[in-house]
Amino acid sequence: MDTSSFQVPLAVDLDGSLLRSDLLHESALKLLRERPLEALATLHWLVQGKAYLKQQIAERIDLDIKTLPFDVDVLAWLRSEHSLGRRIILCTASDKRFACQVAAHLEVFDEVIASDGTVNNSGHRKAETLVERYGEKGFDYVGNSLADVPVWARARRAIVVGRGVGVERAARRVAEIERQFASPSRGLMTWTRALRLHQWVKNLLLVLPLLAAHRLTDWHVLGNSLVAFVSFGLCASSVYLINDLMDVESDRQHERKRRRPFASGELSHVKGLFVSCACLFAAFAIGSTLPSHYVHWLAVYWALTLFYTFLLKRKVLVDALTLAALYTLRILAGGAATGITPGFWLLALSMFIFFSLALVKRYSELEAQTGRGPQMARGRGYVANDLPLIQSLGIASGFAAVVVLALYINGETIALRYASPQIVWLTVPILLYWISRMWVKAHRSEMVDDPVVFAITDGLSLMSIAAFMVVLWAATLQW
Repeated sequence: MDTSSFQVPLAVDLDGSLLRSDLLHESALKLLRERPLEALATLHWLVQGKAYLKQQIAERIDLDIKTLPFDVDVLAWLRSEHSLGRRIILCTASDKRFACQVAAHLEVFDEVIASDGTVNNSGHRKAETLVERYGEKGFDYVGNSLADVPVWARARRAIVVGRGVGVERAARRVAEIERQFASPSRGLMTWTRALRLHQWVKNLLLVLPLLAAHRLTDWHVLGNSLVAFVSFGLCASSVYLINDLMDVESDRQHERKRRRPFASGELSHVKGLFVSCACLFAAFAIGSTLPSHYVHWLAVYWALTLFYTFLLKRKVLVDALTLAALYTLRILAGGAATGITPGFWLLALSMFIFFSLALVKRYSELEAQTGRGPQMARGRGYVANDLPLIQSLGIASGFAAVVVLALYINGETIALRYASPQIVWLTVPILLYWISRMWVKAHRSEMVDDPVVFAITDGLSLMSIAAFMVVLWAATLQW
């Protein structure tokens, strides 16, 4: 940059440029999460103008500014310019309350120009404001979208943030581009992470009714199970997106979850909502090809997961019970898709096992925060002192699952399903070992992921599952 550039003020856009997110979206989602009844008034506020909408939300919501996903490259450059004495202005369409908080946190801005409840400082209005203060071609401007083209047209030079070819071409047509900053790639892998496709393995529970009824070779019902698997996966991904959007603030304070696509700013909130709705529509469209009872269970699952996202996940123990119920709902849905009613013992076994695994997850999350932050787990209702209680309840629930399995094996129906029922007893020590090992891993702080996901990536867990299946197969033979 030539020396004269330091005499030219630098105006910087916030949303999407300096910040990899949008403060209106951030604050609106937080309002929906914390004050859902007041969120109903957003349409009324919008009728009175976008600036008024932003102001009303800003008056009701506090954002954790220090954890926002700022673009580190853009910020480093701004600090370099600021250190050389250049005047830097934060010029944003976000509400002035949030803009001033950002400026105070970053300490690189000499002035803040933002929306004030009456004027929405965006597009042509932003350009007019800057020209009034600094004159035509009297400033440089940092922007990222087509909405910034009117500002670049009045600026001396343009600084473009992002990978959009269309935006770059539009900026080049109206101004000299001084510098470009590439935003993170938002390709297929990013969406794969956001949709949590690896979590679809949980939907294998839909096949359990077939397995328990020894009908895996019935191709018609197996086909229905596979259709249900896809439908349930899309429904689950739809809710995962909503869950991550609601949890962006708490995720940013988590050592691992802060890298999630929405928390890190890799994906926009608006696209997340759109894809979530698309997945939900596809889930029910595919599910409608199955028996109607399946769609009913799918609707129950979707409603319960939303209820969990907005309320139940912050209720002590209720959250773990809800997770266990969601796993069990998969079994019920699988039964509805195939016309095979799951038995009492299978459902009881599911509730106890998955309640234990849900507590493994809570124990691991809380244990990881002990000594490194607030006493209460972020976004949860647990405190550090709950660790011993969670551990005791989780182990007890896991061992209760073993007892349920033993009682089932000792019942009369086992002889009707297996040619050598005495061999099924070998599943008891296998399950006992696996449950105990999961809690040992959690106690040693080695459970860094969802327990179910951990189980499919852990060698000994896979061996335990394989041994369990081999025992059941051997029991079907006459020895």
